Amino acid sequence: MPKIAQTDTLDPVDRLIARLYRCALSVPAQDFRAWALEQLKAVIPHDGALWGSGVTTRWKFHTVTVTGLPPEFPHVLEATTRINPIIPRILQNLDTPVDMASVLSDDEFFDSEIYHRAFEPYGITRILSTGHLDRRSGLYSLVTLYRKNREQPFTEADKARQKRLTYHLFNAASHAFFLHLAKTHAERPPGAGAAVVDSTGTFHEATVRFLDLLEERFPSRRPDTLPIPIPEPGQVIPFQDLMIRCEPLGDLSLLTVWPAGPLDRLTAREREIVTCVAQGLSFKQAAKKIGVAPSTVANHLYRVYRKLGVCSRTELATLVHPQNRV
Repeated sequence: MPKIAQTDTLDPVDRLIARLYRCALSVPAQDFRAWALEQLKAVIPHDGALWGSGVTTRWKFHTVTVTGLPPEFPHVLEATTRINPIIPRILQNLDTPVDMASVLSDDEFFDSEIYHRAFEPYGITRILSTGHLDRRSGLYSLVTLYRKNREQPFTEADKARQKRLTYHLFNAASHAFFLHLAKTHAERPPGAGAAVVDSTGTFHEATVRFLDLLEERFPSRRPDTLPIPIPEPGQVIPFQDLMIRCEPLGDLSLLTVWPAGPLDRLTAREREIVTCVAQGLSFKQAAKKIGVAPSTVANHLYRVYRKLGVCSRTELATLVHPQNRV
């Protein structure tokens, strides 16, 4: 019988990518970015890192995580944006790592205002940064790695690894975020998409399905504009051929959007009764479960039949559970 090789031949970048997705639920959502940056150290050694997200209309982080650096560091960076020469280069080369050493020579960098104001106080001498822009949502993300030893510049191998990893960092973080939300918030209807927005409709997170639904109906929309209304927290409203649900999420709102179906025309009580009847409960059993009289169940069901254009429990069950249709 042939022996199995004991050496590990898996590329460390591939191993990290797999770990990012597999650990999406085991790492608390609020800790995922910091955890991911720590994992990144094994592939691209660094002394500090920054991972920020925002919208292009503001060019200001609304979410930022730093490791190995003090919490005020992002504010120092934002205050020196106008004099930071790496930013234009990042915007011109999205999804491609940019080394500060390719923007300014060492002599220029260590003599510059940006170095003395933003980096020298923290011992930073080497900078490698990658920016990403989701053109459908207007969301941008930035991952920057820092080294303090001037004699350890980032190598071409470091840049190649960061180029492969940043796409997965951003997508794994969004994937983890919505996985955790699914555990604590109302179940999404079939075909639904979700997004987190602030009071102005600015995106903080968005699923691909949410953006697909918007683009199908509003192909000319601006990425920084939400073309649908935001319901009051806890409310579900119809809008054109969509249903929109809003749930509070701290100072933000979780929007769930799905194509309106026949059952969306029903009241909450009617949907409750339909669910019971579609499960095979009798009028009496449904009434007991809901806490109403059997006659109330019968009256509501009669109105439901008329609204939906069905004539039997079988047809009703097919609407509720279309996947069971033969």
